[in-house]
Order: sequence, then structure tokens, then C-alpha cells
Amino acid sequence: MNTQSNNPVVSQNQVCGHIVTLGACQRVLAAIEQAKESVKAQFASLRKDHEHMLQLALNEAEAMAWQTTYPHLLFPALAMEKVQAVNTWAVRQIAVRNGRSLAALAA
Repeated sequence: MNTQSNNPVVSQNQVCGHIVTLGACQRVLAAIEQAKESVKAQFASLRKDHEHMLQLALNEAEAMAWQTTYPHLLFPALAMEKVQAVNTWAVRQIAVRNGRSLAALAA
């Protein structure tokens, strides 16, 4: 059985049961990369002190997004959620190191 595309200009792959062109995949990847850079820019101070944690959060968000049909649409929200959790953790660590209670931080 011939499974190659009749159109040699458009390369097609099957992803999650859908036929996807190479151009569409590149646009999805570009959208995810743009969202990553945006999140990194928003959390520049976190990036300075906790680069590894930030990267792990973004990797986890991307892995979760790729399990969906529309990763480029879900990744930004997932990334923000994960990075905000890292930021909350970092703030808590500073409070613990400085001997402050969490109630004092909430005020």
C-alpha cells in the first residue's frame, strides 16, 4: 500500500489521529517557544535564582500540553500555573530562611 502523499511539496505526518503538515507543526512549536520566552521574561527574577526549577516547570507544562490535541493553546496557561507554583515556593523558602512566618508574608 502506498502511504506517501501525492503532493510532494506538503510533507504530512499523522499525529494523534490527525493529518498534520510540517508547516503546522512548525507553527505550533513556534507558538510554544514564544510562550516560553514570555513566561521567562515575566519571571526574570525567579530565573536568576532558580533557573533549574523554572526550566523543570516549563518542561513539565510542555509535556502535559503535548498530551492534548491543542498543545499551543494549553501550554501558556499550564506554564503560568507551574511557574507561579515555583515562584510561591521560592518566596516561602526566603521566608523560612529569614525566620518569618507565612502569616507575616500574607499581610
